[in-house]
Amino acid sequence: MRTIQIGEKQIGLKATPLALLYYKQEFKSDLIGDLLKMQAIADDPSALDSVALLQIAWAMNKAAEGKGKTFPHFESWLDQFEYVDFSDADTLTAIMNEAADGFFRRGNRTAK
Repeated sequence: MRTIQIGEKQIGLKATPLALLYYKQEFKSDLIGDLLKMQAIADDPSALDSVALLQIAWAMNKAAEGKGKTFPHFESWLDQFEYVDFSDADTLTAIMNEAADGFFRRGNRTAK
């Protein structure tokens, strides 16, 4: 789990199977597929899909908040932020790294 700042707010991100489900339910798309489409960002920053990145953050934030809790739909969630600074590489990297670490473990985490 990571904590990032969007605008003036700190939010938690947790890449879990629930995040995959929440993303599919809200956006009718596959989080992993959309994430893989953004792999080119490192080589070509113009490949950044800012809305897709925020959608991934939304799903991981919802997963971090915990199952069964009331959580806003994407548009209402976005409305809580006064701004999003896409020039902040740390925030963008943290979102991508949480997704990569949670969904593509490659055996680097131990089972609990």
